[in-house]
Amino acid sequence: MTHAPTGPVPRPPEAAGSPANMTPRRGTFRVAAMGGGHGLSATLAALRIIAAEHLTAVVTVADDGGSSGRIRHDMDVLPPGDLRMALTALCDDTDWGRTWAQVMQHRFSSRDGVVGSLDDHAMGNLLIVSLWELLGDPVDGLRWAGALLGARGQVLPMSRQPLTMSGQVRRDGTTEWVESQVELARAGRLGRLTEVQLHPAEAEACAEAVSAIELSDWIVFGPGSWYTSVLPHLLLADLREAIHGTEARRCVVMNLSGEDEETAGLTPADHLEVLVQHAPGLRIDAVIADPSSVEEPERPAFEQAAAALGAAVHYHHVRREEDREVHDPLRLAIAFDDVFSR
Repeated sequence: MTHAPTGPVPRPPEAAGSPANMTPRRGTFRVAAMGGGHGLSATLAALRIIAAEHLTAVVTVADDGGSSGRIRHDMDVLPPGDLRMALTALCDDTDWGRTWAQVMQHRFSSRDGVVGSLDDHAMGNLLIVSLWELLGDPVDGLRWAGALLGARGQVLPMSRQPLTMSGQVRRDGTTEWVESQVELARAGRLGRLTEVQLHPAEAEACAEAVSAIELSDWIVFGPGSWYTSVLPHLLLADLREAIHGTEARRCVVMNLSGEDEETAGLTPADHLEVLVQHAPGLRIDAVIADPSSVEEPERPAFEQAAAALGAAVHYHHVRREEDREVHDPLRLAIAFDDVFSR
């Protein structure tokens, strides 16, 4: 095996062109953000503004679709896609950071009439797997990737072992087991998910992720695919025990819409109850929700579900004006700053 150079992980050169934007104050909060995909990216883009020096992303590793699924199948490695997206979200808003963010997200496409082996692979996925092969350890590889990108904070897999998911779907009095994360993400079309499992059940959590949880001031869940991105961290025994046992406070960020193929028909209160069902005894301190995502008739049940977890609901306008289905990083940062400072 070829090894990368030893010694400290290098930092990129200082990049020019950083805009002097007005932002919330940078706190000294130590934050661990749990999740995957676009939801975790939204959280990290916001937390990077207020907690960049003490920020850890703990990322699900059960993805089995798309470029990640192909790489995972061919090479028996962790699915890199959600890890790539987390690293990209932590890139600085500088020429260096913006350029590398675009490189990491770039997907290959063959010329017309050709079906190529690189089609739809993200460049960042290939870079991350290359570092894993050179270094022999996923955590070391992600550290080097983060150094190259100038990422603020660190990205860790929830486990060094690739995981899979399954779940039970109920419809019209019948039950059906659904295998794979990809299928679970569409299960809401079939019925209501009532039980989700992580495999292998005895998988070990990433030790560095457990330490980050234990040392944090705040742990953040969501937004994102509720069953396949938010929930998995509560299904892995070591992580669940760390989350239960830490002195950190816990915050849930609600999705802007409950109408997706995974959670169709679930109310905002149902989303919180899903967490309780799969992690009995879980305590939450704060829930952040955009007021437009919780209709007035739903608010009493939603606030009651939050209170049952020990949480207060904080309504903040966190949508982007130009894209109502996406969290605005600055608005979400302001919401975090308000909640964390109470």
